Amino acid sequence: MVRDEEHSLGARISLERDCGVAPFAITCGIYGWMLHTRFLGSEDEAETQYEAMKSALAALLEAADETAEIDGGRKVLMEGVSRFVEQYP
Repeated sequence: MVRDEEHSLGARISLERDCGVAPFAITCGIYGWMLHTRFLGSEDEAETQYEAMKSALAALLEAADETAEIDGGRKVLMEGVSRFVEQYP
């Protein structure tokens, strides 16, 4: 495990080295909503993508939190999770 961070609004992102199927893997999740893993070939790419994914997860969680009084943030999360996975396949 190279890096492992948790967001206070309910998500985690981890960067692993020497994963068996690829040199690097990024695994992230929003508790109760998704778990997503990407495999990457270089450390530079993995570090860059880790930071981008971490920022995107934080933005999604914060947007959902802003609508939590309306529907618990469900609509924002459903739409956002789909976009996130498309953006970071």
